[in-house]
Amino acid sequence: MSAWSVPDDPEEFRAVLGLWLEQNAPRSLWNTVSTPFQGHWGGTRTPFPSDDHRLWYERCLPLGLTAPSWPEKYGAAGLSTAHARVWAQELQSRELPLPLVGFGLVMIGPILLSEGSEELKDEHLPKIVQGHIRWCQGYSEPGAGSDLAALRTRAERDGDHFVVSGQKVWTSHAERADWIFCLVRTSTEGRKQAGISFLLIDMTSPGITVQPIQLISGASPFCEVFFEDVRVPVANVVGDIDNGWRVAKALLQHERTVVGESIAAGGARPPELNDYTLRQHALELIGLGPDGRLDDAGIRDEIIASEMDMAVMKLAVRQANERLKAGAHPGSVSSVLKLAGTELNQRRWELAGRIGGLDATGWDGPEFIPRDKALSRHLLRSRGNTIEGGTSEVQKNIVATAILKLPKGP
Repeated sequence: MSAWSVPDDPEEFRAVLGLWLEQNAPRSLWNTVSTPFQGHWGGTRTPFPSDDHRLWYERCLPLGLTAPSWPEKYGAAGLSTAHARVWAQELQSRELPLPLVGFGLVMIGPILLSEGSEELKDEHLPKIVQGHIRWCQGYSEPGAGSDLAALRTRAERDGDHFVVSGQKVWTSHAERADWIFCLVRTSTEGRKQAGISFLLIDMTSPGITVQPIQLISGASPFCEVFFEDVRVPVANVVGDIDNGWRVAKALLQHERTVVGESIAAGGARPPELNDYTLRQHALELIGLGPDGRLDDAGIRDEIIASEMDMAVMKLAVRQANERLKAGAHPGSVSSVLKLAGTELNQRRWELAGRIGGLDATGWDGPEFIPRDKALSRHLLRSRGNTIEGGTSEVQKNIVATAILKLPKGP
């Protein structure tokens, strides 16, 4: 493996990096990635997608490029904001995967860097950088989805431990996760937000049961997680006991920014739809009219509007990422990205369904091609976009009060 000496000038670094990528990024991975979550998720329960993904990870890890802008003392690259931006741009221009992806890098990692004790940082950040543990998120509960502060999972103090009992739901990839960052109720005094703590829990702890949830799309990325008298060290609290609501909101800002970024990059989709575009689908099924334009003015206008919306979304995400790389927190702008991105994604796949017509209603059987069966399932999956990570209604309230400074209702 060839390394580099990072030049001070970002543009000189771009030239060095370009040469390094030519020599080290496996060719099979070029032009394969459209979203930030395509790649190797790490952890003890998740295999590499391919041997070349493993090779790519092994070449990036010694240089700290699994977490390019994190501090070097955790095994990361410690790149400056400008240099980290160059790294991201060069991967995107080649449609190369990140060497490591997951909630550890984009959600709990940033929170530990800003809110975690030195002991928690030293324990978890190197493992996140190395991809040794995979994380999942324990927020929502039955009866506490959009009203997250109504959660009832209890953590009772017993000396140096909490004893956790309760249930989480819609926990993405919990069956593959090694650890979960979890909201638990540690007090019932005062406002319901005031008695919540942010707790890190080892998923191998006795008393944890994980049960996958089958979705209407036929996929099963979500799980229920049950806690029965699970003992967790008090030292695993991030921030202060009973003050986890503030930490939880900060993490949600990172999550919502990532959702917007993913949609701007094309959105997660099944392999059958990797090369799908509205324009090509419409040309295939509708064709051109005598004027050389798509022979359906209504569909043509909708496709143009969708592409314009996507261009604006990409610009907004680019500007938000510039702020993040400069050290700013996501803030309430994350709600704008989440709201606009998820609504846009739903409109795009609903339009895809209208273009496909009866073909886009295919579910199974030889009369439908794989693309159309995948399209019908993915259209249904997109319905969850405006619920997960905070509903559109919640995001509108945040935008109204925090950004537009509108008065709250009675």
